[in-house]
Amino acid sequence: MATFGTLSDRLTDTFRNLRTKGKLTPADVDGTVREIRRALLDADVALPVVKEFTAKVRGRALGDEVNRALNPAQQVVQIVNEELVAILGGQQRRLQFAKNPPTVIMLAGLQGSGKTTFAGKLARQLEKDGHTPLLIAADLQRPNAVNQLQVVAERAGAAIYAPEPGNGVGDPVRVAREGVEVARRQQHDVVIIDTAGRLGVDAELMKQASDIRKVTDPDEVLFVIDAMIGQDAVNTAKAFQDGVDFTGVVLSKLDGDARGGAALSVASVTGRPIIYASTGEGLDDIEAFHPDRMASRILDLGDILTLIEQAQEAFDEAEAMKMAEKLATETFTLEDFLEQMQQLKKMGSMKKMLGMLPGMGQMKQQLDDFDESEIGRTEAIIRSMTPVERRNPKVLNGSRRLRIARGSGVTVTEVNQLVQRFDQAAKMMKTVARGGTPNIPGMGPIPGSRPGASAKRGKQPKAKGSRSGNPAKRAAENAGIAAQASSTPTGSGFGLGGAKGAPSEADLAELQKMLGRG
Repeated sequence: MATFGTLSDRLTDTFRNLRTKGKLTPADVDGTVREIRRALLDADVALPVVKEFTAKVRGRALGDEVNRALNPAQQVVQIVNEELVAILGGQQRRLQFAKNPPTVIMLAGLQGSGKTTFAGKLARQLEKDGHTPLLIAADLQRPNAVNQLQVVAERAGAAIYAPEPGNGVGDPVRVAREGVEVARRQQHDVVIIDTAGRLGVDAELMKQASDIRKVTDPDEVLFVIDAMIGQDAVNTAKAFQDGVDFTGVVLSKLDGDARGGAALSVASVTGRPIIYASTGEGLDDIEAFHPDRMASRILDLGDILTLIEQAQEAFDEAEAMKMAEKLATETFTLEDFLEQMQQLKKMGSMKKMLGMLPGMGQMKQQLDDFDESEIGRTEAIIRSMTPVERRNPKVLNGSRRLRIARGSGVTVTEVNQLVQRFDQAAKMMKTVARGGTPNIPGMGPIPGSRPGASAKRGKQPKAKGSRSGNPAKRAAENAGIAAQASSTPTGSGFGLGGAKGAPSEADLAELQKMLGRG
């Protein structure tokens, strides 16, 4: 994630120096721990957390588990990963739902932390899981806060209770209490209360939030904190814990460019787990927080599990089987390619998905240079084609390609490049569908492929003919060579003899006699 980019770079550079050493000395460990301490402090991680973290890493790195390891450097990386998971909360914690609905979820935090947007994101996710959430507009202080929540609720397709116009008018405690009663009568199983925030922690904010908690008795109180807030995140979290108390934390704006390390301190300092991470402006940009996966991302070890989960949500299994069948039968067209692109876009940003792959932190420049608008241009080119052209690109002559280029706002060269890339991909897919090894452009066929995978199955030895100068003798010798060749099994795909090596009637009779059927 962008927020932890600097911290990730510093840590991976530190471990890269370790990997060159076959055995670690105490001096190596001390140097590594020193670099880790600097990286965490530069990332705004709270000083008490840094001290505790580095002390544990150093103690374990100098212990027997590293000294006896076959690869000490990898063992140190593993120790740092485990301790990083620990300060992030250890294990994932999910929302706790009430036994008797509705489940009341109260959101708290400073103004601008992203509470209102997160309320819509949470409502949308809960609806996907089969719940019927009701949003309550209890932020009556901030200008247009009620209107913003109404817009967010409409986009999320969720119900909202907003009896007061806001902008300083109305009693938020009464609205929250009545909203829970409305949810109970209308059989909403989840209630999400959006409360007011302030530019800073003050007594009025704490009293209002505390009163709302008393009258609604929420099952979850989620503290929404801006991941870019810096060192003040710890002080703010402590103030809310003392004044209102909360059961879980939401990290917002994790897609920002700030150092964000203070967010790593919240779970350790408050003892409350991080439940959600907000990773963008879209209503689908929300993730359940997994401490182990976040630690892997920070250490540039990737997050394949989250990537798989997102793919499972975006891709329909029946459609995937249908596409696999088309690939196998060589009927995959540009129309199918367009459908696959649209499903891929449902997963979100390509940069974000690529960033979840292990080792992508070392390719930051390539990721930054990746142009996501290229997908839109490709989609525009295909949409500018007629159904016939999509199903059979071979009909694309010069005039058709010029029409497509004008219709999609690109050059003819870009249209040609798309068709060429599709042809290459189709050839590779055909090879793979037949069980062969594809000929990757610029690499050639991969050696060691199984027999039959390539069109060229290897050169067969040429049959040697007679070189006798006597025509009669030469003819007799050639006839003998031909007879010998015809009696040799040529083999087939299943390891059996071919047609020329088929058993004779006498052989079959002998076989039946051996089996007792003669």
